[in-house]
Amino acid sequence: MKEEVIHTENLTKRFGNFTAVDNISFGVDRGEIFGFLGANGAGKTTAMRMLCGLSHPTSGKGSVAGFDIFKQSEQVKQNIGYMSQKFSLYEDLKVWENLRLFGGIYGMKEKIIVSKTSEILQELGFENERNTLVKSLPLGWKQKLSFSVSIFHEPKVVFLDEPTGGVDPVTRRQFWELIYQAADSGITVFVTTHYMDEAEYCDRVSIMVDGRIEALDSPKNLRHQFQAATMDEVFQQLARKATRKAD
Repeated sequence: MKEEVIHTENLTKRFGNFTAVDNISFGVDRGEIFGFLGANGAGKTTAMRMLCGLSHPTSGKGSVAGFDIFKQSEQVKQNIGYMSQKFSLYEDLKVWENLRLFGGIYGMKEKIIVSKTSEILQELGFENERNTLVKSLPLGWKQKLSFSVSIFHEPKVVFLDEPTGGVDPVTRRQFWELIYQAADSGITVFVTTHYMDEAEYCDRVSIMVDGRIEALDSPKNLRHQFQAATMDEVFQQLARKATRKAD
């Protein structure tokens, strides 16, 4: 039986007379890799901020990890992970210090932090970089570490906001292997990306246009629906309808 860990009904966000997110309704299951796509100005960043408990909806309902995004935003934050293109790591701390810091922030016990740190460094092949300052790591390594930090406390959901920007295709593919592992362990992955080949890696994809969800299905079904060879073609068809230019 599927367990829904993200649920929205008519979720809306207005700024004055401008409706950034317009009555979106969808659900995401436990362990699903859900792609949340849209051109600049589509409203996806605003929607993600609401789901992360960082911005209150104007109207509608939403829950993440079993908590109401309007009434229980602090509990939402404690039960999710988050990673953005602008890395949430502390550059002047060592690799192991970053893991320890975020474990502490999420209230993990010291003993668990120590064992989990060793486990993650081994999985990433970072044992020799344990005492390396984060700012000295190559970009791709920083991304892998940043992702590991975002799921260090084993959240129910991890939000990835364009996590693979600026790196080469090989590193991007390695990063997605980490995403698959997280999903296999039961963590729900909610990801935005500008790379349409990455949309193919998702279980389902939604595409926002001007604040509304215009399409939502598996990549295979969307390609069939829009008679397209690739997700990029699907995206282009929908993006042409957009009238907005900035998010």
